[in-house]
Amino acid sequence: MHVIVLNGGSSSGKSSIALRLQELLPDPWLHLGADTMVEALPPSLRTGGEGIGGLEDGNGTVEVGPVFATLDAAWTLGVAAMARAGARIVVDEVFLGGAASQARWRSALEGLDVLWVGVRCDPAVAAKREAARGDRAAGMAAAQASLVHEGVTYDLVVDTSRASVDDCARLVAGRATSDG
Repeated sequence: MHVIVLNGGSSSGKSSIALRLQELLPDPWLHLGADTMVEALPPSLRTGGEGIGGLEDGNGTVEVGPVFATLDAAWTLGVAAMARAGARIVVDEVFLGGAASQARWRSALEGLDVLWVGVRCDPAVAAKREAARGDRAAGMAAAQASLVHEGVTYDLVVDTSRASVDDCARLVAGRATSDG
């Protein structure tokens, strides 16, 4: 296994699962994803317009501008290049474009052994987590809970509102180690 892609809405538990996977999996795995990419952006691209908007204000809707889209495509190819160079990577992603987002990742990761994992969470539970975090725009978790899964296919689906992060991570690790 080269790459594990965790896709889910904001506050669904992806990052917590990724961190737990780093402890459970036998080899070193890098944890990279949407938040990593956004944090690497210049501040001017985190406030909408040409970049990405809605992360800290608004009604929970994230808007992606053309410069962000270009950089995000380059980011995806860069993550794939690291995997091709031998790094094992857990990708913590939010497929805002649903099936189109997965298609972009599938193209970039072509030829690599990838485990596609859907991380689901009841919208009410995700909204409570979002409020407790305090670093997300209110409404983002509920808005993304189903949207990011539309048209996306998975090898495994976990639900952090029905199982603990540890249980979810163990399921993913078991599947990753049994597949390769």
